[in-house]
Amino acid sequence: MSGWPARRLTPWLVLAIAAQRLLELRLARANERWARGQGAAEYGQEHYPLFFVLHPAWMLGLLLEGRASRGRVNVPALLLFVLAQPLRYWVIRTLGRYWNTRILIVPGGERVTGGPFRFLKHPNYAVVALELASAPLAVGAWRTALAFTLLNAALLLLIRIPAEERALREYAAGRPGPSGQAGLE
Repeated sequence: MSGWPARRLTPWLVLAIAAQRLLELRLARANERWARGQGAAEYGQEHYPLFFVLHPAWMLGLLLEGRASRGRVNVPALLLFVLAQPLRYWVIRTLGRYWNTRILIVPGGERVTGGPFRFLKHPNYAVVALELASAPLAVGAWRTALAFTLLNAALLLLIRIPAEERALREYAAGRPGPSGQAGLE
């Protein structure tokens, strides 16, 4: 595959990512219905639309820059992206019904500390960061990798993770509403 032109792999990679994300959104919606049925409180609604701009824009950048690439597929970067997928599904499986794209805190729930959460507080975001960099690098779209890694880091470090931690702290302090593990981006 290292001899394969990156521009040929790019549309297939973007198609696979888009299909994966659409299936995950379907699961997230089902989990959201369950959580709200349990009385979940939502946090971070004001920043949630940013993710629906960031991720499609990343895929568009990946597609456009990758299709314009004159280089070959970067096999180590592609393997890194592929190896991130079991980690993504480990997080989703560990969270079970609590997995979501929103910050939903379910009353009576416990913060998830098993699976990959034994090693990182937010493994979901580590996987996404790995994907945002490795997929574009696999097809020579280094500008997309750099720009969206920085945008994602700013969004997560400055907005999303603090919102999740605040929601969990409020629940732990006995304030009305939240519990459970916050959602996955």
